[in-house]
Amino acid sequence: MAGGALDEADVSYHGHVSLWNGRVGVWLATANHGPAPVSGATVRLRFSVALAPGATLPPSCLRTGPSMVVCGTGSMRAAGTGVQLALDVATVGIPAEVGLTIDTVWSGGTSDRNLANNTHRVLALATGDPYTF
Repeated sequence: MAGGALDEADVSYHGHVSLWNGRVGVWLATANHGPAPVSGATVRLRFSVALAPGATLPPSCLRTGPSMVVCGTGSMRAAGTGVQLALDVATVGIPAEVGLTIDTVWSGGTSDRNLANNTHRVLALATGDPYTF
């Protein structure tokens, strides 16, 4: 912290989500556009449908509710890339569509005034097509 104020970073998430035969795939890349490094961030994935029990998640991810997953990004240097996450999880039932809300719940003690690149809402239809965010 410089002068008692939070250091400012600019965490971003980009990727795509697909829905097919009751499965949701999320591919997400993290980055920090700076100017300050981030010691780690936590991205939240909120699905509009419940996920089936027993989903295998990446090691940095944890299920926090029937339709919610949080994942750690690890540290990111200023103007640097972070991790890439891939989730392939089954839903309860076979929905025709799924909404996904992506946002940051923790940013390593930095502030982030640009929420446009780390808060996304995506609607994926059960076509198997990738819907980009």
